[in-house]
Amino acid sequence: MANEPVSVMFKVYCLSVMTMVAATYTVVLRYTRTISSTAMYFSTTAVCVTEVIKLFLSLGMLTKEAGSFGRLKASIVEHVFQSPKELLKLSVPSVVYAIQNNMAFIALSNLDAAVYQVTYQLKIPCTALCMVLMLNRSLSRLQWLSVCMLCGGVALVQWKPVEATKVQVEQNPFWGFMAIAVAVFCSGFAGVYFEKVLKSSDTSLWVRNIQMYLSGIVVTLAGVYMTEGTQVIQKGFFYGYTHWVCFVVFLASVGGLYTSVVVKYTDNIMKGFSAAAAIVLSTVASVALFGLQITVNFASGAMLVCISIYLYGLPKQDTTKLPRADKDAKQKLITV
Repeated sequence: MANEPVSVMFKVYCLSVMTMVAATYTVVLRYTRTISSTAMYFSTTAVCVTEVIKLFLSLGMLTKEAGSFGRLKASIVEHVFQSPKELLKLSVPSVVYAIQNNMAFIALSNLDAAVYQVTYQLKIPCTALCMVLMLNRSLSRLQWLSVCMLCGGVALVQWKPVEATKVQVEQNPFWGFMAIAVAVFCSGFAGVYFEKVLKSSDTSLWVRNIQMYLSGIVVTLAGVYMTEGTQVIQKGFFYGYTHWVCFVVFLASVGGLYTSVVVKYTDNIMKGFSAAAAIVLSTVASVALFGLQITVNFASGAMLVCISIYLYGLPKQDTTKLPRADKDAKQKLITV
C-alpha cells in the first residue's frame, strides 16, 4: 500500500493542502490570541476538544478500514478494553503531544506567526537526534550539514526578533522562544516514539491513534482543571469561543490526521517544499494582518531554513556499490 502509484496531480493536491493547513493554522491561531477583540478563550480547552475530534475521526477511518460494524467492535474490544498495557504505552506520546500543543498556544501568543513557522523547523534536528538515539538510524553528511544550516538560520531570526505593529497585547519573545523549544523537543520525541510503537507490531494506524487519543483526552482534561479549573467552572468550558477559535480547532484536528496521508503518498522533498511554502505564506499573511516588519536578519534566516529543509529531504546517496566499482577498476588495470 505504501508503494501504491498515484498521479502527479494528487501529489500536488496533497502538497497544497498540507501547506495551506500549516500556514493557516499558525496565522489564525495568532489572530485569536492577539488581534481578536472578543474575550480570550482557554487554550487548554481547545487542545482537549481537538483530541476528542481526532478520536471520532479515527473511529470513522477505522470503521471504513474494518468494513463492518462487527469487525469494528471486535477490534475496539481487543485493542482498547482488553489491552490496558497498550493504552499505557500510548499514554506516553499522549502526554508529550498535549504539552506540545499547549506550548504552541503560548508561543503564538508571544511570537509572530512567521517567526514561529521558521523557529518551529527546529523540530527537524530534534527528530533527527531522537531517530539516531531511539531507532539507531544514521544521517548523511549532507543531512548533518543541513541541520547546522537550519540552526544557524533560526539563530539569525531570533537574534533580533521582528516586530508586528498591529499587535496591541503584551508579548514576551523570550517565553515564546522557550515554548517553541519545548514544543520541538516534544514533537521530535513523540513522533519517533510513536513510529517505534507502530513498527513494533502489525496493529492498524487508526487503532493506535484511538489508543493515543483516548489517553490524550484524559490527559488534556486533567490539564484543563489543573491549570484553569476555577475559571472554567465559573465561565464555562467554551467561554470565549468564536467561529475563528472553532476554525483553529478544526485545523488542528484535521491537520494531524491529514499529515499521515501526505507522508504515505509523497516524499521528503515534497514535504520540504511544503514547509518552505508555509513559511512564505505565513510571512505574507503576517505582513498584511499583523504589520510584520521584515528585517535582513529574518529574511536571511528564513532563506537558510528553507534551503536546509530542502537539503535534509534529499535522498541519501547509495555508496554500497562504490567499493565494488573500485575493485572492478583495479581488476581491469591488472588485466591490462
